Amino acid sequence: MKDLRRLADKLNIRMVGAMALGLTAFATAANAQDKVETTIAADVVSQYYWRGQELGAISLQPTLGIGYKGFSLTAWGSVGISEPSDTKEFDLTAAYSTGGFHIGVTDYWFNSPNERYFAYAAHETSHVFEANVGYDFGPVAFNWYTNFAGNDGVNNDGDRAYSSYVEASAPFKLGGCDWQASIGAVPYATSFYGDAHGFAVTHVGLKATKDLKITDAFSVPVFAQVAANPSTEKAYLVVGFTLQP
Repeated sequence: MKDLRRLADKLNIRMVGAMALGLTAFATAANAQDKVETTIAADVVSQYYWRGQELGAISLQPTLGIGYKGFSLTAWGSVGISEPSDTKEFDLTAAYSTGGFHIGVTDYWFNSPNERYFAYAAHETSHVFEANVGYDFGPVAFNWYTNFAGNDGVNNDGDRAYSSYVEASAPFKLGGCDWQASIGAVPYATSFYGDAHGFAVTHVGLKATKDLKITDAFSVPVFAQVAANPSTEKAYLVVGFTLQP
């Protein structure tokens, strides 16, 4: 009888210990999910290329972001280094992601046609407001972007175009590098994307990224991209690197 009690006591101790370990692991995972994450980075690129458009020469493009439980707020900018007269840009994005799904709104600002940031009046503002939605399936990701307010382009009739852009991208590894193939298109006429007069494939690209090891504790991602805009019959080769603590 005593032996049975001792065995029962040992089992109870083990069960309590297992439960304690389980609760500790759960608390650790919950704390990790609740952790606020901050992003500080800066890209230096040989050319500012975006969705099939050439927007500047050698540029500095800083990023500051904060994320919590799938929600994020990110500030991103671009300023010309070799050509100070290049368009300056300052964007704010609010987004939410869960699993492979994400949705967001971006406020783009350019210093043209109006250099005043807080000018929001119709026909005067340099802000462009865009909604985006997408899903990352793993092997391939799809994203849709539509301008809904601000300094948008116009369609063939001269009306607001609600300019849109759709892109599919696929990551893969090859030769020790992280690669991404992508293709993007403008679904209907707009002057916002290089005077697209209807459906137009505006971007086909192939990008490779590899970490350049500086020290045992610090490396710099270096990337190169070959891209083309079939609609305008132009091609681009862009290289750059990212600085991030």
